[in-house]
Amino acid sequence: MEYRYKPNGVCSREMIIEVDGNIVKKLTIVGGCAGNTVGISKLVEGMNINDVIKRLKGIPCGIKSTSCPDQLAKALEEVKEKYIIS
Repeated sequence: MEYRYKPNGVCSREMIIEVDGNIVKKLTIVGGCAGNTVGISKLVEGMNINDVIKRLKGIPCGIKSTSCPDQLAKALEEVKEKYIIS
C-alpha cells in the first residue's frame, strides 16, 4: 500500500511511504536535505513501523520543534490509525 504525507514545518514537501503490513517497504522524501532524507529512507526500509516511530518521534531540527524524521514518525502514526496496523 502507498501512503502520501504532506509534512509540516520542515523543508521536505512530501513523503511517499510504501508499507506491507507493518513493514516500511520503501520511502521517498521529496525536498529537504538530500543526503539526510535519502539516508533516512534507506535506514527505515525493511523496518517495523512501530520501531521507526519509537526511534524518530520527537527529533527536532535545530531550533524547530520538528524535523523530517519526526514528520515521518507522524506520517507512520497516521498510517497505523487509518489502516489499523498493530
